Formats: sequence, structure tokens, C-alpha cells
Amino acid sequence: MKNNPKVKSYKTLSTLANRIRQEAQSRHCVLLFAYNRTGKTRLSMEFKDKSKRKGATDTLYFNAFTEDLFTWNNDLDGDTDRHLTINKGSTFFSGMKELALEPDISGYLSRYADFDFDIDYDEWAVFFRNSDANRIKISRGEENIFIWCVFMAICERVIDGHESYHWVRYLYIDDPVSSLDDNNAIAVACDLAALVRNAASRNNTSGTPDPIRTVVSSHHALFFNVMCNELGRSREGQGKIDIKRFFMHQPGTGGEYALQSTGDTPYLQHVAVLVELQRCINEDRLYTYHFNAMRSILEKIATFLGHGDLRVCLKDLDDEALYNRALNLLSHGKYSVSDPTVMGEDNKQLFRRMFDDIVKRFEFALPELSPEAKPMKTNP
Repeated sequence: MKNNPKVKSYKTLSTLANRIRQEAQSRHCVLLFAYNRTGKTRLSMEFKDKSKRKGATDTLYFNAFTEDLFTWNNDLDGDTDRHLTINKGSTFFSGMKELALEPDISGYLSRYADFDFDIDYDEWAVFFRNSDANRIKISRGEENIFIWCVFMAICERVIDGHESYHWVRYLYIDDPVSSLDDNNAIAVACDLAALVRNAASRNNTSGTPDPIRTVVSSHHALFFNVMCNELGRSREGQGKIDIKRFFMHQPGTGGEYALQSTGDTPYLQHVAVLVELQRCINEDRLYTYHFNAMRSILEKIATFLGHGDLRVCLKDLDDEALYNRALNLLSHGKYSVSDPTVMGEDNKQLFRRMFDDIVKRFEFALPELSPEAKPMKTNP
């Protein structure tokens, strides 16, 4: 590690948070990839507390603590009045009652789930319903996605410059997809990337650029990869998003933290996507959108090799023509949330062969990057 100028070590989370703040001050978005149990959530709180210690909170955050602002009342006696109770004392909900957020929350929620909700601001409670029943108990994953939709609706008010959130200068999002399946993880990444773009292009009332800076950390390789791709692409009529990508980890048992600047090459989180794809192969959990993830990896490898066409990665493989045709036909930019397409058996076998050929050609050492990864499944 000492021989890699892109890797910096930090003895404490406090010094690491200072570095992330320095990066965020001059960029639109900082993206952090890190495996679980490396301090991501604690880093987000340390980042927030940096300004709080100076007497002026400037960070609106989403992490495990945000989810704790909502607690279940399961009505154990009557088993009928089940609802989420909102901690109205948190600054997270500043002015929420006056903002009439329900339409915006519903707009996001309809993309991910098939239940509805009602908010009682006298009791600060949320009641859930579907077509069959009222005041239903929803799953942990559904609860998390609802809270995420509340956060996204509040962020829109932040970007609009609402006075209740005039104190917000940074958005810090840690692992918004921890309880979601891959389909919703991709959809959340696309929606978040669009919000980051809006935050980056914000102007004040005088028309002067006044961006809200964003930090996003995640252990979810597919989510992270989609975020990198969505923010790295140019959008017609929008300015370029200035992003910085890092891989964060703890290299030993001494308590230090390592931060690796990864640039725009097929670096560690792209290898982590391969690890995730390997798990999907092992568990026979392959969807058509996984071809899109593979295409993205090959595009990054091609860029790293100095080529503008991913076909260079497939050149001279036995199934070169078949792989190219599959990537062109089965990869796409729109992702199904409610109705993901499971690969047919023929496509599963094709994907497994392509995966094995790519891993062997570029000699990726997947198990070393992810100790929990299972050995690769042999082709049928």
C-alpha cells in the first residue's frame, strides 16, 4: 500500500471525515465504496458532527440512525391499530407538516411498492394500507423504502431552497439499499443520481450557482456501479457533474482507515460488481439486467486499455460474436422495478460462459477481494 500514491491512511474517523469534507467542498458528489463493518455509518455521523461542534449543523443525512426516527406501534393488545410513529423532535422533519410532502412521497413510493399511506400530524403517525386492508403491517424492506421516499421528498424541498431547510449544505447518504433487492437497488440509484444532478445545478434566488454537495457511501456493488455510470454520463442541457470516487477499507487490525482514490478505471468496485455477479450465478439468481452490469464492466475495462469500444475485451474469444450480440440485445438503460425479467436457461448458460471467459482473460482474483464469495459454479 505504501507504494501506491493513490492510497492514503488515516488514524481516526475524525481525520478521515476531514478529508471527505475537503473533497465535498470542491465537488458536486463524493462516492465511497466500502464493505460492511468498515465504519461507513460512523463516518457519516462524524462528517455531520464536524459542523455541529461549530454550532451550525449543515448536513442532512440518511443512514441507520435516520431509520430509527421511525418506530413501530404494533398494537399488541388490539392487533388492529398498527402504525409507524415519527420522532417529530428531529431536525430531519423541520417544517414537514407545512410542506405537504405526501404527493412527492407517493410519487417515489409508487415506483417501488404497491401500498399506500396516510400521515396523521396530530399524532405524528403513519398508517399503511393496500387494496385489501387498512392499517397493515409492512415488511422491513417496505418500511425502509418508505423512509427513503420521505428522505427524497425532503431533499427536493432542500434543493428548492425552502426556508425550513436553509441550513443544509450537504446531503450524506449511507447505504440506502441495505434491505432492498437488486431491482429496487438499481431504481433507487437512478433516482438518486437524478437528484444529485439537480442538487449540483441549484441556483439561489439571484441566479448565482449555489449547489448542494452530496456524499454517498455503499457496500452494494451494483448500486454503486449504477451511481458511477449515471453520474459519469453527460446529459443534454445539463452541466458535467464533478465526482470523486474512493474505495474505503481497514487494511489491518490497528484501527487505521485507508482511502484509495480510484479515478475512472476498472478499479475495485468494478471487481466487486463481478463478485456480486458471481454470487448471482452461484445462487441461480440471474436477471436480464445483469447483462447491463456486465456491459458496464467491459466498457470500463476498454477505457482503461485505451479503447473506445468494449468489443476489444471480447476479441478472439470462442463465442465473441455471440457475446457481442447478447450484450447489444439484452443490455439496456431502463430497469424494471416491479417486474424484473428472469433470464431463460439458454441466456443463463451464455452469461455463465461469458462471465468465466472475462474473469479468466483478465485474471480477476475475485475470492481475494471478497472472502465471503463462493467458488465459481462450473458451467452445466
